[in-house]
Amino acid sequence: MRRRHARLYAAVPVTAAFFSLVLGLDAAWIPVKAELAQWLIERSWRHSLPGRAPEPPWPWADTVPVGLLRAPGQGVRLHVLRGGSGRNLAFGPVLADAGADGPDRVVSGHRDTHFAFLQDLRDGDILEWSDRRGSRRYRVEQLEVVDSRSRRLVIEHGAERLTLVTCFPFDSPLAGGPLRYVVTAYPVSPR
Repeated sequence: MRRRHARLYAAVPVTAAFFSLVLGLDAAWIPVKAELAQWLIERSWRHSLPGRAPEPPWPWADTVPVGLLRAPGQGVRLHVLRGGSGRNLAFGPVLADAGADGPDRVVSGHRDTHFAFLQDLRDGDILEWSDRRGSRRYRVEQLEVVDSRSRRLVIEHGAERLTLVTCFPFDSPLAGGPLRYVVTAYPVSPR
């Protein structure tokens, strides 16, 4: 079993080099890398059985999947990684460390790959969050553009909510910038 996984891991750099060569552009490689990473992270998520420590998605990874984010209305299913670093953000959405164990979860993702779907969310849309503790449904209640130079996100340790954050505007040719698109969702009351 381990030998098969070793061959799979060995194929990742070769596949990446092939796509980079065929596409010829570094910018075109980013979405391919994002999709390939989600496939490897899915494998890691499936092998992380309850009561067992999560496995890194590839041998040199310093992160593990900590949650699964779904947007059923948009057909989105994304694995969320631990650790809000730019390095981890290249492979998938990341859970802010401050909210990792609490009910107030803040998840960040790139606007041109994993979180491009945020521009299609509307008030009332449903999001689903699953982790080792179970699953919870949230309803989108606020969509806003925030200037990060004048306002910071506040994590309220007693409040239960799911906040998704990405850069704005979605169609900007430049990465980064001070504007953030923030989606805030609150738990759907149990029936």
